[in-house]
Amino acid sequence: MAALARALQLTPDEHSHLRELAQPRRHRTAPKPPPERVSPDTAELVATLAQPAILLGRRGDVLAWNPLGHAFFAGHLDHSSPQRLADRPNMTKLIFLDAHTRALYRNWAVKARAVVGNLRLTAGKYPEDRELSALIGEMATRSPEFATMWADHRVRACDSTVHQMHHPVAGEIVVKQQTLRIPHAPDQTLTVVTAQPGSAAEATLTLLGQAVAMGQPEARAEPRITSSPR
Repeated sequence: MAALARALQLTPDEHSHLRELAQPRRHRTAPKPPPERVSPDTAELVATLAQPAILLGRRGDVLAWNPLGHAFFAGHLDHSSPQRLADRPNMTKLIFLDAHTRALYRNWAVKARAVVGNLRLTAGKYPEDRELSALIGEMATRSPEFATMWADHRVRACDSTVHQMHHPVAGEIVVKQQTLRIPHAPDQTLTVVTAQPGSAAEATLTLLGQAVAMGQPEARAEPRITSSPR
């Protein structure tokens, strides 16, 4: 397998995906997996982070976010929606189908390809996951852009990426999104948003956090603070 990966010049993520596909699948009809839960320790970690943070399950469902993460990523959605299984937002659907989320990313295609790449890695690891298959089928039907990217067969784990974003409250802001695995729940990932220390973006996140703490983030919509790459 290693020799084949070298011959094909696969990236580490592609090599990992190839190993998953090569595993024998003895049980083609797998039982429906239980709903994903957030452990008390993970919930405490998300809640206490001072930066925007969002916890995703293996299919990209939003399992939890802290108040600043909610305001940064999806302030137009009900803050309590991740707590209800039937109402949990899904990151793939938000990126491809939700106008608010699409507008956040100046280079939307980069974020979209990262989401598809992560989803393909998960599909290779859990080929019998019927809910995951249903999600992929729904997205391929509803979004021609998703269908095109999915057919590209690229796989890539998105661990750390700099994004230029256009936030409806914070305005133009350049941030880094870092994705971390939860040790006791490896299928769950925590995305934390940070800004360069001392930058205008860091000041913007601080002001957004203050607005969230006051309970009225929309009050900071005007004037907007604009940051630029350094």
